[in-house]
Amino acid sequence: MKIICIGRNYAKHIEELASEKPDNPVIFLKPDSAILAKNQPFFIPPFSNDIHYEVEILVKINKVGKYIDEKFAHKYYDEIGLGIDFTARDIQDKCKEKGLPWEKAKAFDGSAVISEFIPKENLGDLNDLKFSLHKNSVLVQDGNTNAMLWKIDELIAYVSQFFTLKKGDVIFTGTPAGVGKVVENDVLVGAIKEQELFSIKIK
Repeated sequence: MKIICIGRNYAKHIEELASEKPDNPVIFLKPDSAILAKNQPFFIPPFSNDIHYEVEILVKINKVGKYIDEKFAHKYYDEIGLGIDFTARDIQDKCKEKGLPWEKAKAFDGSAVISEFIPKENLGDLNDLKFSLHKNSVLVQDGNTNAMLWKIDELIAYVSQFFTLKKGDVIFTGTPAGVGKVVENDVLVGAIKEQELFSIKIK
């Protein structure tokens, strides 16, 4: 399976990181070793002093597709999930300064939280889908897919120009504003429409 991540897909998140709005979706990958095992804590890695949470809506691909037309993209997924793209912000900033790839900051072991998936027909309009992240019972990210610069079907069509999508691949669709640092003993709880989908302890 591939983990395909989209960066800079919410305008307010672009602003909070003082980044430039891209002309096209920003794409990066995580290896399968980035997946945080179910019911396991997230351990802050020794190489970073500034690990940030980024909550994101996830899409699981259900069949092989290449050069998918946007009007047919909805046929390539049946399930929606929620995840965290953990980011070593200090390392990412250094990479960005030098024009280097982000993989060290984004694709390290345990950096991808992937929840259980929900049938998309149970969620209503996927272009108006509320999701959230609480840190220690405080709301820190309050997102809605209606704020995406590129919607789910647009992302699938765009990504499939470059990568053949295969059954089981997961697309991280970008994070809204409110990202921040985690420290030991934090608890992160993610939800779609008030339905809790994960709870992660930071160690």
